Amino acid sequence: MSLMTDEQLDALQEFINIGIGRAAGMLNEMVESPIVLSVPVLQVFDSKSLQQELIKQFNCHRLAAVRLNFSGSFSGSAELVFPTESASSLVSLLTGEDSNSPDLDAVKIGTLTEVGNIVINGVLGSISNLLKRQMSYTLPIYFEDTVQQIITSNQSFDRDTVFLLAQARFEIAQLEIVGDIILIFELASFDELLSCIDQELNAISR
Repeated sequence: MSLMTDEQLDALQEFINIGIGRAAGMLNEMVESPIVLSVPVLQVFDSKSLQQELIKQFNCHRLAAVRLNFSGSFSGSAELVFPTESASSLVSLLTGEDSNSPDLDAVKIGTLTEVGNIVINGVLGSISNLLKRQMSYTLPIYFEDTVQQIITSNQSFDRDTVFLLAQARFEIAQLEIVGDIILIFELASFDELLSCIDQELNAISR
C-alpha cells in the first residue's frame, strides 16, 4: 500500500524517531540499565495487510496492547503492542519483579500503561510540535488480545482507515524486546497529515 512519497515517509520517520528519543530519555529515568529505543522502519498498511504483517511478525502470540485515542488537527488512535512474554519481561525489568512472581500481573497493567503513555505521547507530541498542530489525547487503556481482535476492535474506523506501523526495539542490557507502534488514521485525517508534512518540507526548502 503506497500512499506516501519517499520524502513524506522520511519526514514522518524522523518525527517519530525524535519522539522515540524523548520517550527513551524518560524511560531511562525509571531503570538503572540504559534503554535504547529505535524505530528502524515505518510502513503504511490497510487493515488486512496490517493483520498479515503482525501475524507474520508475532506468529500466533497473544499480544499486550496500550491504546490511546487522539483528536484535534489529526484524529485517530495509537497503540503500542508487544507479545505478552515480552511485555512481562519489560515489566520485570522496569519494576524489579521476578518474571515468575505471582504479583507480576498485579503491577503489569499499571506499568505497561505508563510505558505506553510515555512512548505514544512522545511520538504524537513530536508530530504535533514539529507540524505546529494541536492534538488532545484520551487516557491510555491496557488490554490483551489476538492480532485480529486488536486491529478490528476499534469500531470507529472503517475500510478507509490508514495504518502506520513502526517497529520499536527496546534494547535493555543486551536483552532485545520488540514491540510495535501502530498509528491509526481516518483517511481524511491522514490526508491532512500529509498536507501538513508537505507544508513543512516546502518551508524548509525555501
